[in-house]
Amino acid sequence: MSFSGKIREELLMHDNAARHCDLAELSAMMHMCGEFSEDKNGICILRFRSENFQVTRKCFTLMRKTFNIRTDISIRRNMAKGSESFFLFWKGDELLAVKNAIVQAMCCKRAYIRGAFITSGSMSNPDKSYHFEIVCGRKEQAEYLRGMINSFGLDAKTVIRKKSYVVYLKEGSQIVDILNVMEAHVALMEMENVRILKEMRNSVNRKVNCETANINKTVCAAVRQVEDIEYIRDTIGLDQLPVGLRDTACTRLAYPEATLKELGILMSEPVGKSGVNHRLRKLSGLAEKLREQ
Repeated sequence: MSFSGKIREELLMHDNAARHCDLAELSAMMHMCGEFSEDKNGICILRFRSENFQVTRKCFTLMRKTFNIRTDISIRRNMAKGSESFFLFWKGDELLAVKNAIVQAMCCKRAYIRGAFITSGSMSNPDKSYHFEIVCGRKEQAEYLRGMINSFGLDAKTVIRKKSYVVYLKEGSQIVDILNVMEAHVALMEMENVRILKEMRNSVNRKVNCETANINKTVCAAVRQVEDIEYIRDTIGLDQLPVGLRDTACTRLAYPEATLKELGILMSEPVGKSGVNHRLRKLSGLAEKLREQ
């Protein structure tokens, strides 16, 4: 099962604590996958369509709990594509409460976002990338949903995709927050585990890259130092150097792969790392002057 499927399955099992939250969740589902109309007498008609039977059953259950209205689930099969669509149909003026539901309380906002994701949401596998989205049919609907999500301190954005409007989040921390808003706590924990593992891998990779860069830097510096010392040796001779510089030069030639700290210990008169570095700089400066001459 995909990660989206796991989230949807968890949200479908969620029971709201109050009727107004049921109404908010139902309103979102109908705004995403429902169609409102009127008969010739002005009576409200509501049609719902989904390719997911569990989503259809959730919608059926919410309608029965909220308004005590029953209906039948009709099935339409597409033999060419091998797919099924599930339809619900209701009629009555009480359905206007679903169409015109005002969602203000934070608990109802959570329920509305949950209903929107159940019917039209998806999320990428966090092992691969971070992307959360809910597809809306109309611009006004997308802006309304985006504002509701952002009321929880998030920064959802909207983009047009073909004829749809997509409300999305791409940052891992914000996706964790939206899962918490929808109360998908199992999916949240699974994603957090993935994020922790990713951060650990990235941290290890950064350290390895840093150490590799430092090793390369040290090796390159040692090669230049040996080249400078050999040039001095071949032009004026190391015997012409002061005792400290001569000791440093001979030790570097004898131990070309040693670090500055190791060189200081290996010298006939040991010195610290900074002292070794100072002497090597002097040798490099001398080699440069000799080359210019």
